[in-house]
Amino acid sequence: MDYILAILIGVGLSISAGFRVFTPMLLASIAAKVGWLPLAAGFEWLGSNVALTALALATLLEVISYYVPVFDNFMRGLATPLAAVAGTLMTVAVIGTENAEFLSWGLAFVTGGGAATLTSLTNTAIRGTSTVTTAGVGNPAVSIVEDLSAIVLPIISIAVPVMVVVLLVIIIWLFVKFFNRVKR
Repeated sequence: MDYILAILIGVGLSISAGFRVFTPMLLASIAAKVGWLPLAAGFEWLGSNVALTALALATLLEVISYYVPVFDNFMRGLATPLAAVAGTLMTVAVIGTENAEFLSWGLAFVTGGGAATLTSLTNTAIRGTSTVTTAGVGNPAVSIVEDLSAIVLPIISIAVPVMVVVLLVIIIWLFVKFFNRVKR
């Protein structure tokens, strides 16, 4: 059961990384530092003061960059591969590699990296649609929703991991609804 909860936490953190790469990592670092998020052996560094400081600075720079016109779309393009890496890393950091390192990394890559990539690509499409339809005026609203999602989802994932399943269903439904509307 602990392994399933760890996977749910990892996937929840990974989905969040699709909204903002560094915010969920910062929140995971804080949660690890205060003892709310147990990290697997070898990943204790995520809860260190150095990681906390670096992630806080990276989060601040990332969030600010999404409110700069034109640069926000450039950052969104960079975010997808970074989100995949962050999602994989956060998932393996909570599920661990003690029993089967190859299997753990593979599972983290598919679930965590896949969830982060899917979320990031969808956000890229939403931001692109906002840029085209509003000449970029609507992008700050998109950024606010992304920021809030990147804060709320990791907190829910760490505090109530089983809620990740409900969140996944809601997010998939919203993505399908958005893409159906765009197709029309």
